[in-house]
Amino acid sequence: MSNPSRARLLELFKTRAMSFGRFTLASGKESTYYINSKKVLFNAEAIWLLGDILWEMTKDLNIQAIGGLEVGAIPMATAAGLHYHMHGRQLEGFFVRKQAKDHGSQQRVEGVVEAGFRVVVIDDVFTQGGSVAQAIAEVENLGAKVVAVSCIVDRLEGARERLADKYNYLPIFTIRDFGIGS
Repeated sequence: MSNPSRARLLELFKTRAMSFGRFTLASGKESTYYINSKKVLFNAEAIWLLGDILWEMTKDLNIQAIGGLEVGAIPMATAAGLHYHMHGRQLEGFFVRKQAKDHGSQQRVEGVVEAGFRVVVIDDVFTQGGSVAQAIAEVENLGAKVVAVSCIVDRLEGARERLADKYNYLPIFTIRDFGIGS
């Protein structure tokens, strides 16, 4: 992985995404800090850096698609897709809806994911891994093979234990990179 890209992305996350106080996470747990990745993921520099990092992490996995649960995975999949294209490689991006819409195709997986595809499932932050597990289940229901899971920040609160035995586990950062935890 490109160390300059990783170092700069970490700096952007520390300055733009970290908040301290009392927060309730998607998992229902209380926390004294919150990582609001959306304050970073819509910044031009950050999205380019993230695409560079995701390219480096996944280019040797022979994947056909990358994506995950809405909303965090959407800019991540877009960033990865742009870098794959820059390197002359094909890659489909997708996202998994939390709920199917009651109109249109009523699909939970939006984008192109086909049976037999090798896929990386991504999300911005992993806590216990519940959200990414939902996305994995939907992708596997389509007949695709999840070969890796990746996040920008692993809070080190159970996701690794839930996922690493079955999937190649590829966090970009852990919360220790932010000086939190032991």
